[in-house]
Amino acid sequence: MEPDLAPEEEHPRRFSTTRWSVILAASADSEETARRALAELCHLYWRPIFAFICQRGHPVIDAQDLTQDFFLTVIDGGSLLRRADPERGRFRSLVLKSVQNFLIDAHAKRTARKRGGGIEFVPWDDWMAEAPSHLRISERTQETASPERIFDIRWAATVVEHAMARLQEECAARGRRRIFDSLNIYLSADRADVSYADLASRLGIAESAVKRLLHQLRVRYRDLLREEVARTIENDADVEDEIRYLCTVLASHTE
Repeated sequence: MEPDLAPEEEHPRRFSTTRWSVILAASADSEETARRALAELCHLYWRPIFAFICQRGHPVIDAQDLTQDFFLTVIDGGSLLRRADPERGRFRSLVLKSVQNFLIDAHAKRTARKRGGGIEFVPWDDWMAEAPSHLRISERTQETASPERIFDIRWAATVVEHAMARLQEECAARGRRRIFDSLNIYLSADRADVSYADLASRLGIAESAVKRLLHQLRVRYRDLLREEVARTIENDADVEDEIRYLCTVLASHTE
């Protein structure tokens, strides 16, 4: 029987909350709820924040400390949470503005109190132990792009890589990891760039099956990408615009 990757009816939407829900939970009275929410925010968004701070001219070791300090202001009830308002729209924009504000008075905060304020935080090595980003920013972009642009590039990569990771998990759960590994690099490729004959030979299936599988993967990938973006946008009408913007950013500045 030829493999099939069509979504199953029992396949639920994995995420029902938005990032707004996460940051509002992080400002809740429950310390445990806040810590869990902060852990998710750190896990997802430290890369664009760290890249932004580095691009502002901070050495890597200082950027590491500043990135952690920024998240500590979040769990301490800093400006990111106090100003969190779904009516503002894009969570990406709120985070960037919050980091910019944080860096303005970071020196004063870091000298006024011992780093961390007694809060046990995620060791930097644990963050770095995460699977590395596959994104390669072109040398020209690294030399000429503004910190804000670098932030958007890394943000876009985070969203795309999480969507891809979810697709990989789904394929692995259905015993289709080999198919994912063979086809995932073609999810955004033009049809002319795909050799269906070579893929069919590699997978040991008919070309027609390869075409169907790749189509199914592309459809599911687009759905997952939309879900990831939707979690950072309050208004559903803005989701497609955000996807187009992030994809344009990646296409223009990566290798």
